[in-house]
Amino acid sequence: MNLPFFVARRYLFSKKSHNAINVISLISVIGIAVATMAMVCVLSVFNGFGSIVEGMFSAFDPDLKITIKEGKVFDYHTPEFDKILSLGEIDLISESLEENALIVYEDRQAPVLVKGVSEDFKYLAEMEKLIIDGSFRLREGPVDYITLGAGLAVTLGVRAGFVQPIFIYAPKRNVQVNLANPAGAFTMEAVQIGGVFSLNQPEYDENMAIIPIELGRELFQYDTEVSSLDIKLKPGTSVKEVKEKICRILGDQYVVEDRYEQQKESYNMLQIEKWVTFLILAFILLIAVFNVAGSLSMLIVEKKEDIRSFRNMGASDQLISRIFLYEGWLIAFWGIVCGIVIGLILCLVQQHFGLLRLGDTPGAYIVEAYPVVVKAMDILIVFVSVSIISFLTILYPIRNLKKYLKTTV
Repeated sequence: MNLPFFVARRYLFSKKSHNAINVISLISVIGIAVATMAMVCVLSVFNGFGSIVEGMFSAFDPDLKITIKEGKVFDYHTPEFDKILSLGEIDLISESLEENALIVYEDRQAPVLVKGVSEDFKYLAEMEKLIIDGSFRLREGPVDYITLGAGLAVTLGVRAGFVQPIFIYAPKRNVQVNLANPAGAFTMEAVQIGGVFSLNQPEYDENMAIIPIELGRELFQYDTEVSSLDIKLKPGTSVKEVKEKICRILGDQYVVEDRYEQQKESYNMLQIEKWVTFLILAFILLIAVFNVAGSLSMLIVEKKEDIRSFRNMGASDQLISRIFLYEGWLIAFWGIVCGIVIGLILCLVQQHFGLLRLGDTPGAYIVEAYPVVVKAMDILIVFVSVSIISFLTILYPIRNLKKYLKTTV
């Protein structure tokens, strides 16, 4: 039998002569439980928002994206890329050519990022899920279509199916502007409005227009060059392994990015917000844990007669210190366990019933209720973090106890 743990357990549930000790111990457990519960819930909510962001970008971003390290475009008709195209893990590849241009509709105009794509792009990006008006079309016979971001469509005041075409103006490469005829420095093409898409991200919705890559090459005066190759892998394929293969084939001249790396800034910002909030809650927890130190200090004062009895029976100073160390740890442990359990229950209730809503207006947000995703690693991090903070705080009254034991016979 572990004697220090047994005595500490008896002290925890026994009646004290001073009721304040019981009250402070209960407050300590509740404080730690509330802070721990808040950590579990907050981390799970941030995971939920992260999964929403990941889902939105996953519908648009490819599994792997190849770009050139220096320069804007590259020609992929090389032996190295032939090896890549022959890899069995690759499902399909879409060409992409991005450049800045000006689009004009009647008396309205807006600078945009024009993205020229090949026909396979609609399968790679699952565009049908993103279309909110019209349909995703690139080229039908002699007619070229443009798909606009939702914010851009509002700026131009257009919808899918408008008869009046949109005009795209792109500056000619290596041509100086002639002030007598400035229009001669631009290439102009007319396109019909095929559809409107929405990612609920201003970077895309307000600035991007998608056109056929053949039209993009005519506008920007390229032959077979692309600004990126977008790759979709077969289901069950390891993205990391295929990325490593492609990097070995291409060398250092090209950059190969997975979905997380393509949206690195967005993911990093979300993670920073998540862990900064976690640290703020950890400071709040620290205040709650100090109640454990206060409760333990008062218990040590109350149990001086017991300490004297233990020493008379031959107990070592180390054994006595361990009794009160276990006592403080048991108080903290109950708070940690209760907080994690309550936090998990609240998360599961929110996940299944969505009781806590983002707003009362239907359709105003991407999701109606706060999203929640519980991860086992986050629960482990919360448990370890709270345990370490609690243990370090408990050491203070234990250190004072050791000093007291050394000065008494």
